[in-house]
Amino acid sequence: MDPEPIRAPAYLSLPPGELAHRSSRALGQLAECRACPRDCGADRLADKWGACKTGRHAVVTSWGPHHGEEDCLRGRNGSGTIFFGHCNLRCVFCQNHDISQDLPPGPRTPGVPDCAVAAMMLDLQERGCHNINFVTPEHVVPQVLEAVAIAAGRGLRLPLVYNTSAYDSLESLHLLDGVVDVYMPDFKLWSGDACRRYLMAGDYAEHARAAIAEMHRQVGPLQLDADGQATRGVLLRHLVMPGLLDETRAILTWIAQEVNPDTYVNLMDQYRPAGKVGCRHFTELFRRPLRAEIAEAYAMAAEAGLHRFDGRARRLP
Repeated sequence: MDPEPIRAPAYLSLPPGELAHRSSRALGQLAECRACPRDCGADRLADKWGACKTGRHAVVTSWGPHHGEEDCLRGRNGSGTIFFGHCNLRCVFCQNHDISQDLPPGPRTPGVPDCAVAAMMLDLQERGCHNINFVTPEHVVPQVLEAVAIAAGRGLRLPLVYNTSAYDSLESLHLLDGVVDVYMPDFKLWSGDACRRYLMAGDYAEHARAAIAEMHRQVGPLQLDADGQATRGVLLRHLVMPGLLDETRAILTWIAQEVNPDTYVNLMDQYRPAGKVGCRHFTELFRRPLRAEIAEAYAMAAEAGLHRFDGRARRLP
């Protein structure tokens, strides 16, 4: 694919005042929260919390240049990642369970004001990062928009990456239309039974399908500039898991047939037992995927008609 000309981040093309308007709309919805598919209805403006255990302000567990992302995001200076605490899923195999599930809820883990998150973005820009990468933002979209509006007004000029489990509400994604440059959803599992057992969300796949289709409608397939850096589009991740290749096949087939065969898919092979997976619990996941399983996943991608996929999470074809 030919490189794209250098383009300004999407949010800089919005009409004057639009970012502030989006932020205001999103924050108003926190009074009876519908920020994600859990639809908990908590009054987060009053610092109450529901499934995500997050009140008025987003919890940030770490931030800085990240050199472990795909090449098209990390470049030479790293992807400017901001890791949000808590999560709206309860994946039993989560490798970041210490910050996604084990943090104390509500006021016991104080949030970070919008101006502080904006300052993080500007610092990451000053340090030469190639983008701002919001990690696990599904439950804090209003707070993200609030911080982006401030940072853009103070000189932020980096593209925005929305790094998500895909358990997103369409309402939140509509608010991000024209704001996010690169969507990086992780399509985890397909069947209701697997989603209930391993993610504690039986409706995960239906929401992920709707969310990924909306992301693709907004930004299309992944585009790169002359330096190989992602400027716009969808970069989809799928973690190959032991004994669950039927899930992988269904996901890859759906992407090729219902989204776009030009979708870039990172087939990740780094699954390891973590979180609640152990020798006594979820024993079927208590091993690494076999080499044959990884090879079969690659073959499935090709058979489905996908032609931009990579299992090494590094080079884009």
